[in-house]
Amino acid sequence: MKINLKDLTEKIEKEDYLQDLETVKYADISKSKTKLRSYAEKMVKETVTALKQDSLVQTELAVTGQRPVTFALETNIINLPYSNYKKIANFFDEGKDYEVNVYFETRSEYVNVSHFRIDQIATDEEILANEDEIVTKLVDGITEKLKVVRTYKKPEPKKKTTTRKTTSRKKTTTKRKTTRKSSTTKRATRTKAKAKK
Repeated sequence: MKINLKDLTEKIEKEDYLQDLETVKYADISKSKTKLRSYAEKMVKETVTALKQDSLVQTELAVTGQRPVTFALETNIINLPYSNYKKIANFFDEGKDYEVNVYFETRSEYVNVSHFRIDQIATDEEILANEDEIVTKLVDGITEKLKVVRTYKKPEPKKKTTTRKTTSRKKTTTKRKTTRKSSTTKRATRTKAKAKK
């Protein structure tokens, strides 16, 4: 499937693409790989259906629990999530058609500092030619990311260190102006002094 920049951004902006969201408990998929595989198969099938209809797709699996995480498959011409679609124009020219790829996204505050990870999982041709292989890649990807989420340690917040700014103060010397008394003032002072005697 190919799409130009204008059509892509319009479709994302108007949410004119196939969307699906499944919610599952962490305990349900962490214990059973077959259950996880069934969700991955559904996500891949929805992506294939969308590509066959020349449509974009966003299919998500939200895992609830103590450390929530959302996995998604999105079709796009670049490894940017739909939420950042306005940035796509920075990388592509208008008027050209671009190949669509399938991206695997992970969103969780327990995945890394940015709380987001995106990887290309397949081209449109690869997913259409071999769904089973992509399902296996997706299951492996989800399993790996679940381990990361489970073992992730948030970085310690940076301690604020108070540093005093030392500024060198330059001493400025000011010259005192001595003003001469005018001759009339000198005379008046002398006269006063004589009068006191």
